[in-house]
Amino acid sequence: MDELVRELAPQVLGVLVRRGADFAAAEDAVQEALVEAVRRWPDDPPDDPRAWLITVAWRKFLDANRSESARRTREVRVHEEPPAGPAEVRDDTLLLLFLCCHPSLTPASAIALTLRAVGGLTTAQIAAAHLVPEATMAQRISRAKRTVAQAGVGEPGELSRVLKVLYLVFNEGYTGDVDLAAEAIRLTRMLRHVSEEPEVAGLLALMLLHHARRAARWTDEGALVPLADQDRSRWDTTLIAEGVEILQGALACDRLGEYQAQAAIAALHCDARTAEETDWTQVLEWYDELLALTASPVVALNRAVAVGQADGPLAGLRALETVPPDVPRRVAVEAWLHERAGDIDASAVLYAQAAAAASSTAERDHLTRQAARLRHGS
Repeated sequence: MDELVRELAPQVLGVLVRRGADFAAAEDAVQEALVEAVRRWPDDPPDDPRAWLITVAWRKFLDANRSESARRTREVRVHEEPPAGPAEVRDDTLLLLFLCCHPSLTPASAIALTLRAVGGLTTAQIAAAHLVPEATMAQRISRAKRTVAQAGVGEPGELSRVLKVLYLVFNEGYTGDVDLAAEAIRLTRMLRHVSEEPEVAGLLALMLLHHARRAARWTDEGALVPLADQDRSRWDTTLIAEGVEILQGALACDRLGEYQAQAAIAALHCDARTAEETDWTQVLEWYDELLALTASPVVALNRAVAVGQADGPLAGLRALETVPPDVPRRVAVEAWLHERAGDIDASAVLYAQAAAAASSTAERDHLTRQAARLRHGS
């Protein structure tokens, strides 16, 4: 029953919002309906759980609005509402995703609201995943609801913002008892069912291809394992095959976007049986496409790595000169290129500098080990 409720709750919330209910009030009504469902369904399960939840949630919403004029207006809208069908489920899911990614929200608030309203996670689960107190997360979600209520839904936002939020959720990874990477994949699958845009498929493919390598990214002790050193027998070939198939379908639409280009790069890495067999010339070509699409300094940094692999470390260092010095991990890339060029002393110093600026303990420890390895000649 828990899985059914989690699947239906966002759909029901979307219906109430589409009918004109305030977001916060609509969610309160849905939660009350879910409580009612937990109490009644074990003894008297409905034939159509979704329709039952919509009816009860809408009644709860109307009961919370005591004004007779408001009640009459909304009741008329209920009677005029056509029976819910498959198309409505699609529209409501998309509406809810856009609402949770409202342009008035910060990325952090959009992520929290998406996980709460669309993902069906509890506030406690979201707080644990982000390593913050539950009260702090509850305040963040409440502020997000108020912001959306004050700004109004207005015209639908750009799909790119929804994709960005889902991408950020995926990059949160796994913390607490919630696997946010898996949750992001689930939500992106849901979005793909309601949108035929190739970039949605591109993002899903990208997530699957990265997720497929997850088991090989860390040692049993929690140490970071670089892509070149990963045990590729631990990669999930089923996810890789699915990701490649989805990507091929997206690319066939001939409307290239940044997530499709990123997924193409990930597919090339997954296709190589060993690191040495990676087709770096093609990887570099895709980075050229990606840089043209985004003009991102982070992409330029990753492109410098590809240049170093395809054309040699000195060419990679020349490409690195165009990357601003404050881009995260730039010093680590410079250290790696210097090592490949044979400048071991400079590389050791740069690895140590990169370790000092690392954003995570795992990354810091990895870079520290690289510096020590070069200093001790091992």
